[in-house]
Amino acid sequence: MKLAFSSNAYLRFPFAEAAQRIARLGYGGIEIMADVPHAWPAFLLEDQKAALRAALEQNRLAIANINAFMMNAISDPRQRYWHPSWIEPYEPYRRVRIDHTLRSLDLARDLGAPCITTEPGGPLEPGQPWHDDFQRFLEVLKPVADHAATVGVRLLVEPEPGLLIENVEQAEALMDRLADFPAVGLNFDIGHFFCVGEDLPRAVHRLAQYIGHVHLEDITADRVHFHRVPGEGVIDFRGVLEALRGIGYDGWVTIELYPYVEDPDAAARQAREHILAVCGHLFEA
Repeated sequence: MKLAFSSNAYLRFPFAEAAQRIARLGYGGIEIMADVPHAWPAFLLEDQKAALRAALEQNRLAIANINAFMMNAISDPRQRYWHPSWIEPYEPYRRVRIDHTLRSLDLARDLGAPCITTEPGGPLEPGQPWHDDFQRFLEVLKPVADHAATVGVRLLVEPEPGLLIENVEQAEALMDRLADFPAVGLNFDIGHFFCVGEDLPRAVHRLAQYIGHVHLEDITADRVHFHRVPGEGVIDFRGVLEALRGIGYDGWVTIELYPYVEDPDAAARQAREHILAVCGHLFEA
């Protein structure tokens, strides 16, 4: 496996500086945020894409993933990360999410990224049956999945606590209904599955055939969804990472610590040191 760090902790830095800092801390990969201030696809000109490529090359960083989950550029007052969602009741607003994802897939193709991640259907409207929103999610996702196949980029849904798809059973149901869309997979966020009470090694084995990328962060014993630096919570990283190796996963594990914008370098350094101390034998040198 290979260790990367997400640029979404570096909201206060331009992409070139974020890439330089992440590389200097010893990471070989970076997850690029398809959002302001790094790579908002709706207004990304060709010379800006060239600048992204140059920063990656200069710092010898590979792209682990493009994060199309967050939408700070829209700044929805309800929550700036997962709104607009795939299941917005108002179709024109739902279209904002759809178009953003299509543009992010094109950006991934242009930069040579293997995958993008997206939100798993958003929170349910009060009184709305889960199955109804599940059907809506499937309907709007399928044409985007076709585009993912066309551009040769995997579209990875990221289950999240409190959203439409949040646990293993729901993720399995989603992937079963999308069996005819091979470009769709899952982003296995270790902390998210811990928050909803899943046994992590067991979850890895159940979802093995769908995992295309991994997010890593720590969570405290109360299982409240707040990304913490590895070592500051209670997750058994050795157990879950050995399970990933056991299923043959050899891709990127991206540490995602977006709450640490005050000092992302310290968080990234501490996270890498802890993970390598606990299970460095599982990662490429």
